[in-house]
Amino acid sequence: MPIQPVRLFGDPALRTRATEVTDFDAELRTLVADLTDTMHDEGGAGLAAPQIGVGRRVFVFDCDGVSGHLVNPVWEPVGEEEQIGREGCLSIPGLGWDCRRRANVVARGWNMYGEPQVIEGTALLARAIQHETDHLDGVLFVDRLDAETRKQAMREIRQAAWFGEPEPVVKVSPHAMFGKAR
Repeated sequence: MPIQPVRLFGDPALRTRATEVTDFDAELRTLVADLTDTMHDEGGAGLAAPQIGVGRRVFVFDCDGVSGHLVNPVWEPVGEEEQIGREGCLSIPGLGWDCRRRANVVARGWNMYGEPQVIEGTALLARAIQHETDHLDGVLFVDRLDAETRKQAMREIRQAAWFGEPEPVVKVSPHAMFGKAR
């Protein structure tokens, strides 16, 4: 499957809530494959559809020895324990900061064939589930940082070589959006 360009901080696609998937068809399977190939090519632990410009509630993950995908995911914490750890994002390349997340979560959704899925995550997998689900809601992990760290993060983002580059080349997605092919 083709590797897709990852949208960078500042792209409006990253701040737009993705829509629910209603058709579990060949286009969805192609999207999952594209996300997986792109995530592996970029060396990430997860990747959400909005990060490649597709406004659908789908993400893929590969961390802590567990790989897969979730369609229309929701998660809930298991217990009250939290973790603070360095977090990065393929849409904010080369940068990362300590971010507070739940230590243990359970995520529910569907696979690309419409079959129910349940994934229990701890440590990095729990972080990835929360991070990627945030992407589907138009939330970036820098939004979750404490005020002082967020200021530092924004300063470093503005200084990054990739920040403020000309608008990314936007390719027409072959995946249906809002029930219509683009």
